[in-house]
Amino acid sequence: MGFFDQYPVQAFNHLELLANQVVEGFIIGLHKSPFHGFSVEFAEHRLYNQGESTKDIDWKVFARTDKLFSKKFEEETNLRCQIVLDVSTSMYFPEEQLKSGLILNKLRFAALGAACLMNVLRRQRDAYGLSVFDDELRIHTHAKSSTSHYQLLLSYLENYIEHKQINKKTQAAAALHQIADQIHKRSLVVLFSDMFDDRENLDELFSALQHLKYNKHEVVLFHTLDRSLELEFNFENRPYQFVDMESGEHVRVQAHQIKERYLDKIHAFHQELKTKCLQYRIDYHEADINAGYDYILQSFFVKRKKMYI
Repeated sequence: MGFFDQYPVQAFNHLELLANQVVEGFIIGLHKSPFHGFSVEFAEHRLYNQGESTKDIDWKVFARTDKLFSKKFEEETNLRCQIVLDVSTSMYFPEEQLKSGLILNKLRFAALGAACLMNVLRRQRDAYGLSVFDDELRIHTHAKSSTSHYQLLLSYLENYIEHKQINKKTQAAAALHQIADQIHKRSLVVLFSDMFDDRENLDELFSALQHLKYNKHEVVLFHTLDRSLELEFNFENRPYQFVDMESGEHVRVQAHQIKERYLDKIHAFHQELKTKCLQYRIDYHEADINAGYDYILQSFFVKRKKMYI
């Protein structure tokens, strides 16, 4: 069973509900796991110490884990996080229907990933903002931690899921320069993108990412892709008509005739991307849309912890 098949398709029409389910499942998994790479204090809970007041014990967590955790209440915001989402037309690939009936694409995956991170940040009373771009910066909000802010950002995400953008190219560099100039100093910037910008713009793109680093921001890139189709080219050996989703250009080819050359090109690009991220000290993570969200949440907590050591 695939990751998304464990949820009813109706849940995907309610981003807040689904984000809650994913995050709660992750939290329960951490509490039950012997893996000690993450503190139990990662969210709004810490282990209950005998002799403390019982008024802050989370009895729901106790019912699920048979362990006592106290809720943490912090008056001050610990972190500012800017979540940056690529909504160019290539992010609507693929239009594949799962067993659940859900149409899964990179944008839906990235939007839910963003919603999960916002859910966690809200629980921790951290501040978070959202930036959305395609060929220009479409939405940019400042970081806040209120419930109304959370609901507003979810509505932005849901709007892009429901209304496909037609022939919108990726111009990440200009948007990232704008974001670097506008967000609070020393923020965590989390970028969801397939990085399908023009190849000649790759240096310009990394100049923009370096701008974020120069301004003392920590940057995490979740390179959002369908590994099977985009990195491994697992198409049947038959004729296809491929469509450039950002330009509308059509090309008709026999899959096996172009597979070797395609794989050479895409693997070279993939390696260059990872090498440049290493060079600029950007946390790179391949975000396969079929792999679920645990590794995204784990990566987030590792980065958050490092920022406060």
